[in-house]
Amino acid sequence: MQADSTIRVGAVSYLNTKPLVHGLAAAQSDIELVFDLPSRLADQLAAGDLDVALIPSVEFFQDPSYAIVSDACIACRGPVWSVKLFFRKPPAQVETLALDEGSRTSAALSKILLSERYGLKPQTMPLPIDSSLDSVDADAVLIIGDRAIHAPDEQFVEVWDLGQEWRAWSGKPFVFAAWVARPGFDTPQIAAALSSARDAGLEHLEEIAAAEAPQHRLTTQQCLTYLRDNLHFILGPDEENGLALFHAHAVQRGLAPPNDRWTRHDCETT
Repeated sequence: MQADSTIRVGAVSYLNTKPLVHGLAAAQSDIELVFDLPSRLADQLAAGDLDVALIPSVEFFQDPSYAIVSDACIACRGPVWSVKLFFRKPPAQVETLALDEGSRTSAALSKILLSERYGLKPQTMPLPIDSSLDSVDADAVLIIGDRAIHAPDEQFVEVWDLGQEWRAWSGKPFVFAAWVARPGFDTPQIAAALSSARDAGLEHLEEIAAAEAPQHRLTTQQCLTYLRDNLHFILGPDEENGLALFHAHAVQRGLAPPNDRWTRHDCETT
């Protein structure tokens, strides 16, 4: 953590983050924006090297002293398109599961859905970020990001869009990441700054889509549809309830520690 008044804010440079950081550093002179991998951001936040970071939900659960400091988030209310589980066997017969190392939150979500829907606890193995699906001989393979958006050539028995599957099972939105402050950080204006940056990003989605589409091998319209229709960037009451439900099931499976603040009476599946 720096001694001056600069607020160090960490984010990932993924496509789904662009609307949240659009013009953030330029609009807020006391913010230093740092880009890194999600796991590294979580480590830097825990060490106090960052004041605020956009970290995955599972990472947020790990420290009860963490606080969400903005109503800006990365969520979905249905199909998310960029997080998919590919099945080589019918879901009920899955014994082995390969997990994309790029997302521990999606890995936890996969385990929860397979457990809740089929009573399964498959043996897991890692799928390195730079490895293809055919490099692992698993009954089901989780992949995220560009690799999930661009369907692999292999034929699969079934494919789950995990945003859609979570919504169908729980009736609630799913929150993939939120703006979280380190313990002891107290700068109220950061909430307004992050919300304003989100609002500015939503107003410039077409511009963002045009700039980002080529490097993700998408048309501008495909990129715009993903940002506008598949993703949801506002952390409202429904999103909070979805996050609480996810936490409850993560705790049941030893994927997150208990936290009384996430115990809600309305966290039952519908």
